[in-house]
Amino acid sequence: MIMSNRKLNVFLPLLFAIVLALGMYLGHKMPGANTGAQTLLFTRPSRAPLQEVMDLLKIKYVDTLKVDDLQEEAIQGLLSHLDPHSIYIPPSNLQTVNEDLEGHFSGIGVEFNIIADTVNVVSVVSGGPSETAGVQTGDKIIKVNDSLVAGNNISGDKIRKLLRGPKNSKVTVTMLRQQKMTPIQIIRGDIPLYSIDASYMVSPEIGYIKINKFAGTTYQEFMDAMRKLTKAGMTKLVIDLRQNPGGYLDAATRIADELLDDNKLIVYTKGKSYPRSDYRCEKPGLFEKGGLTILTDEGSASASEILAGAVQEWDRGTIIGRRTFGKGLVQEQFDLSNGGALRLTVARYYLNSGRSIQKSYAEGREAYDDDIMNRFNHGEFVNSDSIHQLDTIQFKTASGRVVYGGGGITPDIFMPFDTSRFSNVLTSMYSRSTFSNFTYQYFSSHKDEFKRYKDATDFSNQFQVSNELYNAYKAFAVKDSIRGVESIKPHDENEIKTRLKALLARQMWSYAGFYESLNKDDEMMKKAIQVLNKK
Repeated sequence: MIMSNRKLNVFLPLLFAIVLALGMYLGHKMPGANTGAQTLLFTRPSRAPLQEVMDLLKIKYVDTLKVDDLQEEAIQGLLSHLDPHSIYIPPSNLQTVNEDLEGHFSGIGVEFNIIADTVNVVSVVSGGPSETAGVQTGDKIIKVNDSLVAGNNISGDKIRKLLRGPKNSKVTVTMLRQQKMTPIQIIRGDIPLYSIDASYMVSPEIGYIKINKFAGTTYQEFMDAMRKLTKAGMTKLVIDLRQNPGGYLDAATRIADELLDDNKLIVYTKGKSYPRSDYRCEKPGLFEKGGLTILTDEGSASASEILAGAVQEWDRGTIIGRRTFGKGLVQEQFDLSNGGALRLTVARYYLNSGRSIQKSYAEGREAYDDDIMNRFNHGEFVNSDSIHQLDTIQFKTASGRVVYGGGGITPDIFMPFDTSRFSNVLTSMYSRSTFSNFTYQYFSSHKDEFKRYKDATDFSNQFQVSNELYNAYKAFAVKDSIRGVESIKPHDENEIKTRLKALLARQMWSYAGFYESLNKDDEMMKKAIQVLNKK
């Protein structure tokens, strides 16, 4: 043992010398050894040029810059070279965007309308904080806490920010009611943002459901509506997806599962970094049998197209209306350190036959945004022969019918757009909110006259716009600087009376009353009923 230690003491200095010489030799041969640069075995990754530029601007630029604004512009510039649905959401907008899809927000629970610089309470959410505190339809909001809002050039966004706040927080709203100022303390609470506007029985057999978006609560809302309609005797169904911009993929596939049987493929997604993922029917649905029609138009997009497309692919029902928007991309939202978010396209979705309905964005975002107007100018809204099928590849449904991809869902039955609805006088009335302003004021001063209608169905069947009411509206329109009131054509008169009736129904029963009344004279709805009655 002593002998071994002696040998180690002799050879240890020699070993150190060899290692030192080897290290010097390798160091001489490494990159940068002869350039004066320091070479490290582990180097930190260099900053990207974009970050280098931002750092130099912050430190060296001659003037003080709003760096956050510059960063947002740089992000927007990057995204402008991608697809039109990859977007940056600033921190100031993120809460509102998320609330819309989550299906609720924290506030006081009123719907308001700004008329002549005054905030008017149009409706009060049933069971909500405002109703509990005693707020009534017709009240005028004068102050929110210490902030004067009446006659102060208040905007919708400003009043919403004042009224919304954390759950269980208190806000004092000063109301003007019958010429008396009344301060009302309201405890904010969760306010639902419903994605199903209306569900009612059109006839003893036919039910109707209007879906305005696909949010986190949509599936449960749909199931509640279906159970109610089924209990009322529904054996045939109209689903209205017009002007539905889409939303959560999961909400659309779960509803499709209620309409399709067996293990049918509803849709699948795949992308460069996302392997194929199939969405199939997983359980017995609530309405796998029975007549089904789906109403679509150029505003039906994304998740709406998944639901309509799945029904069309499996020949489960009839699609009625006009060609849909054409969005076949899937976005995922990523939170950013500044409080904003990036909604990035990560995959495409494909229907059962393999068709994608995403329209081309090769010509840039401006051309993409102009597509709907180009369709209108091309005549597609009024003539099915003008529909330009962008995808030359034909696909087939389960029964062998030919369908097309590459630009939306083409309906099985085309319904033209009524261009006569937008005469000069009607366009002015819509743009100036003449209809809604008049109906609010008229209803507020004639509430007792509407108490005799027990529900929206009774109102829809019984109420007629009288000559007295119609003339009162025309007088209001003249005061509102609408030109051409004295020479209104019969078609415009019918449109005015239909709109007035629907908006009065909305005053009493919100959107459920609005759509039940409006659909009475809707041509697309009439066609859906005709198709279902034939089946």
